[in-house]
Amino acid sequence: MVATFRGSYSVTVTPFTADRRAIDVDALRRFMEWQVESGVPGVIVLGSTGEYLAVSDEERAEIVETTVKQVAGRARVIVGTMNAHTPNAVRYSKQAQELGADGLMVLPPYYYTPTDDEIWRYYRAVSEAVSVPIMLYNNPVTSNVDMSAALVARLTRDFENIRYIKESSQDLARVRDVIEATDGVMNVYAGERQVDSYVLGAIGYVNPYGNYIINSHRVWDLFTAGRLDDARRLQRIIDQIDHIIAAGHPTYGHQCYSKALAAAAGYPVGDVREPLTTFAELGDEGRERLERILPLIAEFDTVLASVTSTPSAA
Repeated sequence: MVATFRGSYSVTVTPFTADRRAIDVDALRRFMEWQVESGVPGVIVLGSTGEYLAVSDEERAEIVETTVKQVAGRARVIVGTMNAHTPNAVRYSKQAQELGADGLMVLPPYYYTPTDDEIWRYYRAVSEAVSVPIMLYNNPVTSNVDMSAALVARLTRDFENIRYIKESSQDLARVRDVIEATDGVMNVYAGERQVDSYVLGAIGYVNPYGNYIINSHRVWDLFTAGRLDDARRLQRIIDQIDHIIAAGHPTYGHQCYSKALAAAAGYPVGDVREPLTTFAELGDEGRERLERILPLIAEFDTVLASVTSTPSAA
């Protein structure tokens, strides 16, 4: 396989125009340049945070092509290519590879609650259509199926380009279970609780906070430097932000906040598309929560500057 992935990758929002009827290509270019200049090792487009269900096929191609050209090899580009209909997932995967993606992130077929054999056949079709690495995406909350460590081991054994997984089952022990079931062949990217996941063997993190805490990817650098206490200090600040958002909004309410916070950082990306609640629709509630989050982002930056300027005790 050509590409290898390590570290914290921003799973990015999709910029829309003010009327939300089109992709804001200029905003997308600026946003991706901001990501690259910050030093992120990679970006993931058209994930849940990127509202992949709300874009047309034409827009999907536009997003991938624009991102690949703007990043220009300075970071890895992974594209979400999942779909409940296998031929669509295959088509999206082939297109992403042809447009220059370094890898794919693929959720199992959602809604249907497929059997292990049905999931296996789905991934076989995608795997045989492309040569770039595939990152499985295990998220039972959205896909309605939880891929067991045994199934992940089967997929890893049978398809040589399936070597990564974003593990978001909310079962922290699954990180170690997957690594052990695959004899260390599968590389786990944490979908949550990145500090604890790293301790259990994860080699990366799919980071939604990179949309507005631009240097949040550097938490992972502290792990690899053996500075877990410093990493936990920063993670606690991120957790506070997460709790503020989650307390007043449903599971994927973070998308509209991510876009509002990106705008507050100087990179406007529009609002979310239906059926998601827009930030504008949140009114005073959204503005009040934003006002509580912004000081925490400033605190994160201050603490990060402090811990990175201090030599490790090790």
